[in-house]
Amino acid sequence: MNAKNLGLIVILLGLLLFGGCACNGYNGLITQDENVKKAWNNVQSAYQERADLIPNLVNTVKGAANFEQETLTRLVEARAKATSVNINADNLTPEKIAEFQQAQQAVSTGLGRLLAVVENYPDLKANANFQQLQRTLEEKENGIRNVRNQFNTAVQEYNVKVRSFPMNLLAGMFGFKSKEGFQSDPGADRAPEVKF
Repeated sequence: MNAKNLGLIVILLGLLLFGGCACNGYNGLITQDENVKKAWNNVQSAYQERADLIPNLVNTVKGAANFEQETLTRLVEARAKATSVNINADNLTPEKIAEFQQAQQAVSTGLGRLLAVVENYPDLKANANFQQLQRTLEEKENGIRNVRNQFNTAVQEYNVKVRSFPMNLLAGMFGFKSKEGFQSDPGADRAPEVKF
């Protein structure tokens, strides 16, 4: 075997090795991207479950005499706005995530107001349907927190892969970009002020 043939074999083996690594890396990026999409779909599903509870909660509360109609109206409007914000998992830009998070925060605020006002209605607080809805809502809120954390973990794993050398070169060639996860709500870094 002469040097020319040996050189050609080495080059061919190098190309095969590079091609195999590139295919493996690309498939890994696809897997991570699909994990992020799945986690995002789980986030949307958890928020939808919470939104689906709100009409039942509102109808139960409406039965209480003289209940503050403005509180219910705001909650229903916030729910309508939140369910209208749809973000495709392929377009998870920081702006879109912030828009989604802001709409969901309005629902959380409305629910918080509703539950605070309910304290003034002992008959409503004692209503078995309301108590069950309130427990279910608490479970949904915990579920939302969990799926948001899972989404952030999937985004972090994806971003590490996309930004690590030499995968970042391959990711750039095929258009894979870093994704944004959920951030804490504005003001969450400050302790709440307690006054007696």
